[in-house]
Amino acid sequence: MWTPELKDEKEKRRREKEWYGSTEVPLILRYPSTSPRKTWYRFKKNKAALAGGILLLLFLTSALLAPYLAPYDPLAQDLYGRLKPPVWDLKGSWEHPLGTDDFGRDILSRILYGARISFQVGLVSVGISLGFGIIFGTLSGYYSGALDHLIMRFMDLLLAFPGILLAILIVAVLGPGLFNAMIAIGIVGIPEYARIVRASVLVERHREYVQAARSLGARDLRILLLTILPNCFAPILVKTTLGFATAIVEAAGLSFLGLGAQPPTPEWGAMLNQARILILRAWWVITFPGLAIFLSTLGFNLLGDGLRDVLDPRLK
Repeated sequence: MWTPELKDEKEKRRREKEWYGSTEVPLILRYPSTSPRKTWYRFKKNKAALAGGILLLLFLTSALLAPYLAPYDPLAQDLYGRLKPPVWDLKGSWEHPLGTDDFGRDILSRILYGARISFQVGLVSVGISLGFGIIFGTLSGYYSGALDHLIMRFMDLLLAFPGILLAILIVAVLGPGLFNAMIAIGIVGIPEYARIVRASVLVERHREYVQAARSLGARDLRILLLTILPNCFAPILVKTTLGFATAIVEAAGLSFLGLGAQPPTPEWGAMLNQARILILRAWWVITFPGLAIFLSTLGFNLLGDGLRDVLDPRLK
C-alpha cells in the first residue's frame, strides 16, 4: 500500500544514494562523492578547462608519437640548409615547415622530440614532489605535535629560498644534466605539496567517518591510506596539474642557463639558449620553442583552474 510515509522514505534513500554514493554503508562512515557523469558535465561547461585539455591532448600526442610525426632526425645536421625560414616566408618551403637552425636541423622535429623530454621532466619532477609531499604532509597533519613542528620548519627552510635559486644550487652540487635538473625541480616543489596535503589532513582527521573508523579498530596506516587521503584527492590533483606547468618552465630555465639538458638534446629551454644569438637574424629559431613552452604551460594552467572549479564543493 502506498502511503506518504513510504514515499518520503524512498525519496530520502534516493537522495542519500545520490549524495553519498551508496546506502549500504553506515551513515557515519560515508563521505560525499560525485558521479563521473556530473563531473564530466561540469567540466564540459568550463570552456577554458576544455581548451586546456585540448592543448594537453595535442602535447601528449606529439610527445608519444614524436618518432612517427617528426619528418627528420632531430639531431641530423645539414650545413647546406642552415637557417632556412618557415614555409610561409617567401624563401621558405614545405621541406622544413618551421625552418632550420644554425646547424641545419629541422625545428619541427626538434620541437616534437622536445615535447617528449618536457613530459618526462614533468613526470619525474612532479612524481618526486608529490611522493615526498604526501608523506611529509600526511605525517605532519595527522600526528601533529613535535613531528608536525619539525617537518613544517624544514619545509619553511626550503621555502625561504627562491625556487629557481634553490634549483640552481642543487644542480651545482649534483652537476649539470637533465636528470639532475629533474631531481632539483622535484625537491624545490616538495614544500608546496606538503603544505596542501597537511591542510587537507588537518581538516579530514576530525571528521565523523575517521572517528568511526578509529573506534572500529582501524590502524593509523589504514585510516590514512583508505579513509583520509582519498578525501584529499581533489586539491592534490589540481596542484599536480599546475605542478607540471611549473616543472616545464623551471626545466626550460635551467636548460637556458646551461644547467639542464645539454646540447645537442632537443629540449625547449636548451633550444632557446642556443638560439638567443640568432634572434635578430633568424627569428623563427627562438620563436617556435618559446611558443611550445607557452602553449604547454597554458594548457596545464587552464586545466588545473578548470579542475579546481569542477572539484571544489563550494562551487557545485
